[in-house]
Amino acid sequence: MSRFRAIQVSRLLLGEGARLKAIRLRSLEESPDAYGATLAETLKFSAEEWEKNLADIPAFVASIDGGDVGLVRGVQHADLPEVAYLISMWVAPEARRRGVAAALTEALIDWANALGYQEIYLDVAHRNAAAVACYEHLGFVATGETDAMAPPREHITTFRMVKRRD
Repeated sequence: MSRFRAIQVSRLLLGEGARLKAIRLRSLEESPDAYGATLAETLKFSAEEWEKNLADIPAFVASIDGGDVGLVRGVQHADLPEVAYLISMWVAPEARRRGVAAALTEALIDWANALGYQEIYLDVAHRNAAAVACYEHLGFVATGETDAMAPPREHITTFRMVKRRD
């Protein structure tokens, strides 16, 4: 029997900025090369900024046995109003390969569908084979677009994936 119970995914609500902060800081500490933001700049956020972040960017957290083990956030694409963007995906090392990323991604897909988005984009590092496999399993396909991350991570190449609404 697995040492994990069921994965619980919920959307963080206003007033849970401290929870978002804890998960986000852990993700940046554990996987610094996965994000455009750095731990140093994120540590400077005030409590008010974390709450504003929650108000502006929907955040979904995965918990197992009462502990937070994953995070995903979603935004509207800056230039395409019919497109949502999956950002900030992270799963704690102790919970990887347990379905957490899939559960979080499905929650974000449900959010995007409920709001009428026609597509969901994400950018993933070429070297992150586990994430690519998860996204492909959930119906995302590569678009052919590639990019490099912003400094100080310009050595990391990413590619875009898209899931079109069914």
